[in-house]
Amino acid sequence: MTHFYRNFLLFTLLTILLSSCGVVQRSVSPDREDYSDLTPGALIETGVASWYGPNFHGKLTANGEVYNMDAMTAAHRSLPFNTVVQVENVTNGKTVIVRINDRGPYAHNRIIDLSRKAAREIDMIDAGTAEVQIYVVEEGDRPLSETNLGSIETFTVQLASFKTEREAENFLNLVSGARVEPVPVAGETVYRIYYGLYDTPDEARSAMQRLRRQGFDGFVKQTQN
Repeated sequence: MTHFYRNFLLFTLLTILLSSCGVVQRSVSPDREDYSDLTPGALIETGVASWYGPNFHGKLTANGEVYNMDAMTAAHRSLPFNTVVQVENVTNGKTVIVRINDRGPYAHNRIIDLSRKAAREIDMIDAGTAEVQIYVVEEGDRPLSETNLGSIETFTVQLASFKTEREAENFLNLVSGARVEPVPVAGETVYRIYYGLYDTPDEARSAMQRLRRQGFDGFVKQTQN
């Protein structure tokens, strides 16, 4: 079986699984606070959950919201923002439904960071961590795929953004190895210049420093935030 065919088959099976489990194919409202009427679907991940609270309360999350430790939200490394998931504490069987609005956790072997309120719902405040299973409840800003269903993240360096493709292509001539990606923003398409693809933020920052020494400015970002 070729690599392409294997990936195609896995993605097709994933699509069938999600649709058969009642996952709603639409974005959720960030203003919604109660998702208890939604039905959990496919099991997508198993691992260790942690929680974060007072030290982050009131600060901006990765999607630009203000973090509220008393809201039903969570941080995940790769799930699209506004994805709704059910988190089950496998030790006591308690569950909570949360919306993804932040990135993390970055501690070793942890797959999701719950808000304080969500952690309290499944009795993991005192322990700090818990073995959990994560189920899809509703898709968020982007369709679920084989890539973003796991805690797999990659990083890149964004160098520029242009309103027209021609401007972006002209910039490409200045930086060997850069690429153009069209991105929808506020109903329009912009053309962003990215450089490299890295497994860790440190690798991306090293590349950014090399580019700065060549006279180019930019910043590190997670791909497909």
